Amino acid sequence: MKSYKHTIYACYVGFITQAIVNNLGPLLFLTFQTQFSISVEKIGFLITLNFGIQLIVDLLAAKYVDKIGYRLSMVFAHFMAAAGLVGMGIFPFLFPSPYLGLMAAIFFNAIGGGLLEVLASPIVEAAPTGEKEKAMSLLHSFYCFGHVGVVILSTIGFHLVGMENWRYLPIIWAIVPFLNAFAFMKVPIRVLVEEDDRIPVRKLLTMRVFWLFVVLMLCAGASEQAMSQWASFFAESSLHVSKTMGDLLGPCSFAILMGVSRVFYGKCGERIKLEKFMYMSSMLCIVSYLLAVFAPIPTVSLLGCALCGLSVGIMWPGTFSIAARECTQGGTALFAFLALAGDAGCMSGPGLVGIVADHVGKWGLKGGLLAAIIFPICIGAVFLFKTNKKQEIDKDIVEEL
Repeated sequence: MKSYKHTIYACYVGFITQAIVNNLGPLLFLTFQTQFSISVEKIGFLITLNFGIQLIVDLLAAKYVDKIGYRLSMVFAHFMAAAGLVGMGIFPFLFPSPYLGLMAAIFFNAIGGGLLEVLASPIVEAAPTGEKEKAMSLLHSFYCFGHVGVVILSTIGFHLVGMENWRYLPIIWAIVPFLNAFAFMKVPIRVLVEEDDRIPVRKLLTMRVFWLFVVLMLCAGASEQAMSQWASFFAESSLHVSKTMGDLLGPCSFAILMGVSRVFYGKCGERIKLEKFMYMSSMLCIVSYLLAVFAPIPTVSLLGCALCGLSVGIMWPGTFSIAARECTQGGTALFAFLALAGDAGCMSGPGLVGIVADHVGKWGLKGGLLAAIIFPICIGAVFLFKTNKKQEIDKDIVEEL
């Protein structure tokens, strides 16, 4: 008999799957550019396409997932992710244009990744376990561990089979979502909020606090993925370090420290106020972007990339946790809309970097990353405003007494 521990473990693997579909492609961006003669702007559009489709999936999920059911949706998500990974290794060589083949593979990946983002968090939130904020942070840490695994194991794989045989790696990675689909056919799953207790979507959309969370999620996704999606390319093209060194000190270190941040809060969260932790993280994120762009030594720039992972770690799960606490009857629709906002950020952040990089001449990707600093600035401003507002309210209460 499967228990809810197995459900949570399956959700962990689901987040590892999402890390695979989001981060395997970026490791191959330079290979795509050289082998298929794809421009930086077109590569940037692949990122935009991925998160754009995830955004549409999030929007549809808000309306239909509760009707379809968590289990069927989760199984479908894993099979779509597996199909996209297999397609990444096959489609570019089957389609008339390799670029169209890559777009088709990303289409399948994005459907799977979008559903996983919407479903895993409410399934864990609904499981009969305590300390929801810590559980949410630990769940999202597995995205980071998946990211690390993708970088390290793929780097080993590229060395073993040679970069000329890169197409076999995505097919091997497809085994993970394929097997986890069968796990979700068996594990117990609870509904987050019963239908009679849910806030109607129309009412949810009229709540001002909901839109505050939407802004936070958008900026959290953009802050994270603007660095994550471009770190490997940035290390190779702008810092001129080897692919192995760039991947290990760039995206791999980024993911490790992002995971450290989430595990730390998952273990010690009761000692630190979540809002304060997120504000300090936004300040560190600003510093890390500046370090990556302006440091005169490549290894120090890579340190900035890594510190960015530490700084953004709590932003996404932290916003989910605060929203679940403030909007207790939001149900699946709340998580779907927040995932939609996050994916909008994941799409706009890297997209902005790519567009700016193609139009700032010698600054190149450094100019694009500098433009992305606007997103952590917005997060810091939101929490600074919220803190000042609370202090004003507390002061008024004291004066009245």
